[in-house]
Amino acid sequence: MFRYVLTIVLLPSTLGAQHPTHPVPHQAPMKPMAMMMIDPVGVSMERMGSGTTWIPDAVPLPARHVMAGRWLLMLHGFGFVQYDKQGGSRGDEQFGSLNWAMLMASRDLLGGRFQARTMLSFDPATVTNRGYPLLLQSGETYRGKPLVDRQHPHDFWMELAVMYERALSRDIGLMVYAAPSGEPALGPVAFMHRPSAMDNLAAPLSHHWQDATHISFGVLTAGVFGHHWKLEGSVFNGREPNEERWGFDRLRLDSYAGRFTAHLDSGWVVSAGYGFLKSPEVLNPSEPLHRVTASVLQGRKLGRDGQIATSLIWGANRHSGKTTHSAVAESEAVLDHWNTIFGRLELVQKTAEDLVLPAGPGGFAPDSTFTVGTLSVGYIREVVRMSNATLGVGFQATVDVVPGALNPVYGSRTPVGGMIFVRIRPLHGPHTMSGGGMQP
Repeated sequence: MFRYVLTIVLLPSTLGAQHPTHPVPHQAPMKPMAMMMIDPVGVSMERMGSGTTWIPDAVPLPARHVMAGRWLLMLHGFGFVQYDKQGGSRGDEQFGSLNWAMLMASRDLLGGRFQARTMLSFDPATVTNRGYPLLLQSGETYRGKPLVDRQHPHDFWMELAVMYERALSRDIGLMVYAAPSGEPALGPVAFMHRPSAMDNLAAPLSHHWQDATHISFGVLTAGVFGHHWKLEGSVFNGREPNEERWGFDRLRLDSYAGRFTAHLDSGWVVSAGYGFLKSPEVLNPSEPLHRVTASVLQGRKLGRDGQIATSLIWGANRHSGKTTHSAVAESEAVLDHWNTIFGRLELVQKTAEDLVLPAGPGGFAPDSTFTVGTLSVGYIREVVRMSNATLGVGFQATVDVVPGALNPVYGSRTPVGGMIFVRIRPLHGPHTMSGGGMQP
């Protein structure tokens, strides 16, 4: 599947709620014109992850910026064309493209920062409504039945949202976010926006325990923030997207969530959140779900041109009186202009119902719980570097681990899989120096 993102953004200044239109004595060198915009409470737009999440300042996502009058436009995205083969008796293979593109436009407005965003994906066409093979994955439906051992496609309208942030004082700001399709204040940064996973084309097996609400059809979020912290709450649509992937689902605000985020310094972000989802599953509409998540994101520059980012994430779901847990550790190192390595290790508790295991005599009780795991590693070699983008070829290898009771179902306790792919994404901007300039 082809995954490419466009983002258009107006960058605010580092002088808090003031317009840096005139130099100030003893201030650091002025930013380029594209950067001379309001940064409420000194929070740069480069800190934004998915929805209203934050990522470490030290490892911003690769994007292209351009000024259009008073608007800053940002283009951000990834595109993959891949061959995916998953082994074992429940495995499958597929040629397809995973892709997403984000366009964001930002400008100063009424003493604050206004943003309009859209993020689109052609996954429904390039991996079909059935999604792509991914052993042990679960969540959402296909033709009225649960999807299992496959990852569902993203909806075409991954995000359509506006956000406004304004400083009330030197230390406190307010933000509001509204989206017919967007992300509530629940869970970590969505996996495709995490610097630790941006080149890892496979979704985590714990997606529906942690960040699956990143596409919710109906979101209203409000929050207060300082330079190093943010407290926010949302009302949103708790129902997972339906099988019609090209339009908007019915908008509703039937669920709620809250999240606290701390930006400890340029390299560390921690967050924790709770959400109540009234009716997440279309096949079990009367069952609500409680979700709790926590995450630690760390990142730093690596040499002249690289960076390394790591995430530790935990998430738990409770419904029908039962709690299941998930944990993910993932990392990505952009070693230099040409080489990137990445990996992910995770453990998830899934029920027999989640995995669509045989029931009845000789089968499994639907609420039987199994701890499954996976280890994946990958490498990308850039082969073409253009003025604004880079094209790389790579592979990802995966070993899954299932308990002995599932050996007859999967044909092995350690089924393996892999992908080979071509990837295109924007170039990273040059590293900033402590004095405010750019490294050549």
